[in-house]
Amino acid sequence: MNRLNHKVAFITGGSRGMGAAIALRLAQEGADIVFTHSGSHQRQAEALENQIQEMGRKALGIVARNEYADELIMALEKGAQTLGGIDILVNNAGIYALGYLPDLTLEAFDQLMAVNVRAVFITSRYAARYMKEGGRIINIGSNLAERVSGSGVSLYAMSKSALIGLTKGIARDLGPRHIAVNLIQPGSTNTDMNPEAGESADEQKNMMAIQRFIQPHEIAGMVAYLASEESQMITGAILTIDGGANT
Repeated sequence: MNRLNHKVAFITGGSRGMGAAIALRLAQEGADIVFTHSGSHQRQAEALENQIQEMGRKALGIVARNEYADELIMALEKGAQTLGGIDILVNNAGIYALGYLPDLTLEAFDQLMAVNVRAVFITSRYAARYMKEGGRIINIGSNLAERVSGSGVSLYAMSKSALIGLTKGIARDLGPRHIAVNLIQPGSTNTDMNPEAGESADEQKNMMAIQRFIQPHEIAGMVAYLASEESQMITGAILTIDGGANT
């Protein structure tokens, strides 16, 4: 399938896990790829660049940390100038924070909001400047935004629930330009952060109607659909992929 020929996709946090799966799937669909990474997984970033280039697509990995606005803006500008614009933005990068209310600090609050929420605002605002009619913004949230199934995740759940309002608001703002903006809320997904063989995996699976972990390529498939022309009338949508955990 080449549904994304002549498109440029910009993905935050793309060097591994879900981000890498999204980058590979969009490249398979024909898109050229720009992705950011923190710099701590340089080998993985270089391997991903090579893999995408072997598909015949252009690839550019840029070190840009989500908590620093200037780095994100620089990466967007460099990606757009190098590959000729931005058609698809995937806000994938995020951090997870576990902590009980009495132990949480203001610093933890500020960092989580900077990475998980403020960065989405920044990238969306600047990427939209480069987007033509038919552009796409796809945010990656969490099913914990709507149902907190355990203690210790209040800050993380809050940051992901903020993406619901932000997504719906941006969809309204950019709708007149035919730019669609949507939010994907994954549940338990097999990544380094939450492996399907982890200590709490069985507990998580027991909450699900389909009792297995989601694989990153399954999230990437939904991203590819939302990035394509087939989804042009889907905007402001909240799409949960969690095996029925929130059913």
